[in-house]
Amino acid sequence: MNDEEKGEILDRDKRKFMQKTMGLSAAATLMGMVAPGVRNAAWAGGSDKPEKSTVNIGFIPLTDCASVVMASVKGFDRKYGVTITPSKQASWAAVRDKLVSGELDASHVLYGLVYGVQMGVGGPQKNMAVLMTLSNNGQGISLANHFKGKGVTDGHSLAKLISARAGSGLAPRGHPRHGGANPYTFAQTFPTGTHAMWLYYWLAAHGIDPLAQTRLITVPPPQMVANMCAGNMDGFCVGEPWNARAIQDGIGFTAATSQDIWADHPEKVLGTTREFVEHYPNTARAMIMALLEASRYVDTMSHRAEVAQVIAGKAYIDTEPGVIEDRMLGYYSDGLGRTWHDHHFMKFCDDGRVNFPYLSDGMWFLTQHRRWGLLKQDPDYRTVAAGVNQVTLYREAAAQVRVPLPEADMRSSKLIDGVVWDGSNPKAYAGGFAIRA
Repeated sequence: MNDEEKGEILDRDKRKFMQKTMGLSAAATLMGMVAPGVRNAAWAGGSDKPEKSTVNIGFIPLTDCASVVMASVKGFDRKYGVTITPSKQASWAAVRDKLVSGELDASHVLYGLVYGVQMGVGGPQKNMAVLMTLSNNGQGISLANHFKGKGVTDGHSLAKLISARAGSGLAPRGHPRHGGANPYTFAQTFPTGTHAMWLYYWLAAHGIDPLAQTRLITVPPPQMVANMCAGNMDGFCVGEPWNARAIQDGIGFTAATSQDIWADHPEKVLGTTREFVEHYPNTARAMIMALLEASRYVDTMSHRAEVAQVIAGKAYIDTEPGVIEDRMLGYYSDGLGRTWHDHHFMKFCDDGRVNFPYLSDGMWFLTQHRRWGLLKQDPDYRTVAAGVNQVTLYREAAAQVRVPLPEADMRSSKLIDGVVWDGSNPKAYAGGFAIRA
């Protein structure tokens, strides 16, 4: 797709966006009015001054770290009385450990990682907090180029290949439910994280049991491409720009995007510990306000080329801006000759739809942890989510920066397999999958 074609699509989409926005009547129609008790609220402590003037916020080199970086670069943080120091981390395990120890005040972090720590299945148990959601969409599942010669281009053809190997006695060895040898190896970024859940869900939706018919490993996001180039795995699930980078480096192709699995799904969050929120509530609120401002800035399409240029820098993602920018704007190519404009591209605000910490989003990750045997019994799903997701604090912050709020703390979505998730019966949902641990 040439620059002129991109420009025409971008102009068209911007016109549609403006028409949609103008029809919202100050965004109240779709997102509801700000609660009267929240607007112009007086904080319980008598002052909204942050208890800490400097906060250390972690991030992993991924496109969806943009709001953390831009909050600092553009000075949105100082507007609310804090100075954000973005702190680049090598792995999600490092993020977990530094959050738990307090070395990081907060972090750009996998939704499922926060819940894994809360439940004691993603490391030592620690009461955690989700302050806001930072992004929707924008992850992907990449397969190594050697699959092309085997006729594999998507989940259906991968399932046929794995089934054929099983029929010929070449099913995975090393799992009690299967014999044979040499399973295909797939990487995710953290055992309870979003990428593990997207990968497992996608495989299972195509009839592949991820626990029984594949070999699963954990690899930090920035190391995915190098590891697949070295032949250490046959596919991976990770955030951008590493799927686009796999295509650019000629080692893989995009078999699915995460929005194919769940359109407008929750992805990264601003996470911290419950202890931090209790000790520094005004600081936590100030961080949310700063990140909401940054999220609106990043979500303005005319800013995205600038944002891609900034976050591509060595201090952040350390790659070429073009690898980031195309998919950030919704321009996709899959490495197989197909190109398209994805209307469910990575979003950072979307008039607050992205950022609200819906209880049902947190509960969904708990259902998947239960589905795959990470949780040995069903928790009280809603109670856990209500303790982790800081809905009241978020509402206060959103009201102050005039970000619209939804009327309810639950939402409904249909995933790739046609199953609807609305949080109404999480135990039945978790136990209702044909493929599970």
